[in-house]
Amino acid sequence: MPEGPVRQLKFGEALREATDLCMARDPRVIVMGEGVPDPKSIFKTTEGLREKYGPARVFDTPLSENGMTGVCIGAALTGMRPILVHQRIDFALLSMDQLVNNAAKWHYMFGGVSSVPLVIRMIIGRGWGQGPQHSQGLQAMFAQVPGLKVVMPTSPRDAKGLLIAAVEDDNPVVFIEHRWLHNVSGDVPEGTYTVPIGRARKMHDGADLTIAAFSYMALESLKAAQALLTHVGIGIDLIDMRSLRPLDSQAVMDSIAKTGRLLVADPAFKTGSFATEIMSIAMEEGFHLLKTAPKRVTLPDHPVPTSHLLSTGYYPSPMHIAQTALQMLGHTLTATERQALDAALKPRTLHDVPDISFQGPF
Repeated sequence: MPEGPVRQLKFGEALREATDLCMARDPRVIVMGEGVPDPKSIFKTTEGLREKYGPARVFDTPLSENGMTGVCIGAALTGMRPILVHQRIDFALLSMDQLVNNAAKWHYMFGGVSSVPLVIRMIIGRGWGQGPQHSQGLQAMFAQVPGLKVVMPTSPRDAKGLLIAAVEDDNPVVFIEHRWLHNVSGDVPEGTYTVPIGRARKMHDGADLTIAAFSYMALESLKAAQALLTHVGIGIDLIDMRSLRPLDSQAVMDSIAKTGRLLVADPAFKTGSFATEIMSIAMEEGFHLLKTAPKRVTLPDHPVPTSHLLSTGYYPSPMHIAQTALQMLGHTLTATERQALDAALKPRTLHDVPDISFQGPF
């Protein structure tokens, strides 16, 4: 569908606009979740919607994730198109039975007669003392389930287009947002448009090494790619995956055919991460294309400390990504290159505060 004039919006504003557009044109769309009508309005992503559409369509829920997810599945089966918001992906663990055994299976079990058009927004992230129970990247857990679609937008434009596409989809869609993206600005078209679910996009062109990245790690990878090109002359082919299921593996394979090297950046624990799935596909389908073993940049295999001092070094940075890329390429930095790269990738904020330099377009 055609896109309107472009202007700058924050990621969170783009989500709110997408929700508003969907609710305005389809009275079956409802929004519910813990804190939805709260003054903070889920990072302002639901701000003003209750006032505009009323408490029958935008409302708070009890601290009963499994029960509320069941309510949404029932509503979807009877013709509604609910958007359920979990402020943390960790809270969604309480609704796994509903998501895995009901929402994901219903269409299959009833021979395609019934569908569950449900969007479940889940938020991941880091910083501000979130600790082990409020900051996990569990996206691979949901992407493993047949019947669930899982998306992770990076840019404000994709956030809006993918949310509209998710609401329009007749399947349950897990919509995962990194909390550090909510204040990132970028070009967003006016009006209604969709971004296809299951299609990656190129963020940076290069011929030396492929980086397949998810969510906030795509921005960290972009910073590394730009610095490596400017100061070392290394070209990174950076792919923002945008979707875990369906997965655009062809975009990765096409890039590997050009570069011969694959690095995956995923904001999740190393073991069982979706980075591992992409590496497996690369080895199965493109082993003959690879010049060196694929690598991944992920979170360590232990919970994040709550203390901002103890969490120093826990989250991979653009420098980690650049160093891994250099290792894969067998490139030893000269003193001049090292000095320039260090200066370019030196953190501009504390490690538990969002990087204010991430502004679009991306």
